Amino acid sequence: MMQGKVEMTPQDGLTTRQRRNRQLVIVHTGDGKGKSTAAFGLALRGWNQGWSVGVFQFVKSAKWRIGEQTAVETLGRLHEETGTGGPMEWHKMGSGWSWSRKAGDEEDHAAAAQEGWAEIKRRLADEAHGLYVLDEFTYPMAWGWVDVADVVQTLVERPGSQHVVITGRRCPEPIIGIADLVTEMTKVKHPFDHGQKGQRGIEW
Repeated sequence: MMQGKVEMTPQDGLTTRQRRNRQLVIVHTGDGKGKSTAAFGLALRGWNQGWSVGVFQFVKSAKWRIGEQTAVETLGRLHEETGTGGPMEWHKMGSGWSWSRKAGDEEDHAAAAQEGWAEIKRRLADEAHGLYVLDEFTYPMAWGWVDVADVVQTLVERPGSQHVVITGRRCPEPIIGIADLVTEMTKVKHPFDHGQKGQRGIEW
């Protein structure tokens, strides 16, 4: 696709306007960096369009506060105070495993992830947001904490016009199968390869 032009017009009986307003499932996966960053960039676009945006972070430690969280919460307050953009929310949905594991065993972490997914299901049913960012959601599915078949059914049957973005490595194939847009991040080079530690503003 070049300059926003499609290569073919599908014979689906929809108008161009209807196709432009189809709800999408978007997946950012692969071993390279940039999956969450791309999703947060999309969240900024949604905010600018006046959408209600919900970010739901599943894996990073609850103690780990990344820069995007501050930005999302600040834009959410700006909307509340001035009406600029759209509503934005940030939620930590699981106990977290990435850098600093919280107290509790695997069953505790699984239960936290399941509760997080249950909350997202409720919001989808209520059409609470125009855009959902399910950050690092592939991991609780891959670990068996969240039922993949339930996720597929929920996303396929979600009402209204709600876009859902899922990030994380090794996305389950059934999710890839129902997704409308899938991007696989591939690392070519990274400063980590040469022993350079993460930098403020780059890694967080």
